[in-house]
Amino acid sequence: MSELGTPATGPQQRNSAVDAYRGFVMALMLAEVFRFAFVAKSFPDNLLLHILAYNQSHVEWTGMSLHDMIQPSFTFLVGVALPYSLRSRQRKGESFKYMLGHTIWRSFLLVALGIFLRSIHSTATNFTFEDTLTQIGLGYTFAFLVALRPARWLWITLGTVLFGYWLAWALYPVPGPNFPYNSVGVPPEWHQHLFTGFMSHWNKNSNLGQAFDVWFLNLFPRPTPFVFNDGGYLTLNFIPTLGTMLLGLAAGRWLLDATPKIPFKKLLLAAAVLLGSGLLFHFAGICPIVKRIWTPSWTLFSGGMCFLFLAAFSWVVDAKKQYRLAFPLIVVGTNSIAAYLMSYLADNFIQNSFRINLGESVLNIFGSNLQPILLGALTLGTYWILLFWMFRKKIFVRI
Repeated sequence: MSELGTPATGPQQRNSAVDAYRGFVMALMLAEVFRFAFVAKSFPDNLLLHILAYNQSHVEWTGMSLHDMIQPSFTFLVGVALPYSLRSRQRKGESFKYMLGHTIWRSFLLVALGIFLRSIHSTATNFTFEDTLTQIGLGYTFAFLVALRPARWLWITLGTVLFGYWLAWALYPVPGPNFPYNSVGVPPEWHQHLFTGFMSHWNKNSNLGQAFDVWFLNLFPRPTPFVFNDGGYLTLNFIPTLGTMLLGLAAGRWLLDATPKIPFKKLLLAAAVLLGSGLLFHFAGICPIVKRIWTPSWTLFSGGMCFLFLAAFSWVVDAKKQYRLAFPLIVVGTNSIAAYLMSYLADNFIQNSFRINLGESVLNIFGSNLQPILLGALTLGTYWILLFWMFRKKIFVRI
């Protein structure tokens, strides 16, 4: 990658494999309209539906489902795109001051948009910072600054962030044997997910991040004081999430520097090292793999999965030249912000329109228990048609 101040030359092209991977991630998010978890309850013996339901839901605490890979993949791909963005800006001769100002503004917009979307069904602004957009926004400027430095700075920063974050949690007092978990939203039937011993530093709503949020989130106006997040999600997740973005930055540099070749060996080796490290720390009792609080082990493990996904899409799209096969995903991936907004803002409108204009008799043609899947397919198809129209008209929502 060219250094800051040295304009890059040559044509700037999009990486179709990256667009396809991003489209796959957004498709997983949009596919929530199928409501597999709800449908599976009506078919207790249907293995396929229960597999789909599991992978369209977040795991309770440790482990991973396919749905759990949406946020890390989206974050990872933000990092992948950074070297391409910097190369483009260097080509235009933009100064460091201008790029930094634009980056800070983009970070602010991401945080503000995340808060706005979290507030659309609230009676007042819902000041929370744990969703995908706000988490990326909080770390984006730091990732930009690291992207301007040589590769060793990236790895030093990544190691410092993950080790420092792990150490801070490890030093924070563990909840005592009589800790009132019910007071922080942990019901008795959930106690099977609680850790014991050293790993209890990472128990739900009884950790360093929870203590920070009880202080930080109550600095903002809210109808009632913040006590806990039902899912255990935390504002401080943005720190190890920055680690995921930095892993994406490393992948983006490798892809850009190797063009037109694909650095498969680097991608697969990184995947193996990260997956192995995450599993080792988890099973050695050093740090659990928990997505909801984005533990350092989760950063490593999910980062390894992201490298595998990136290698797979690069193989299909770039190595095997299966552009047509990937095209439906590329349509979504090139307009990921628009797709993200649709999932929040257009869902009810589109589904209610189908209910009004088609009627229950049509929607229940396969039975009322399967109506969510048919309605979901119609909704997802509508999303794609809108995104395809935007793609053809070259209308792309950017921040």
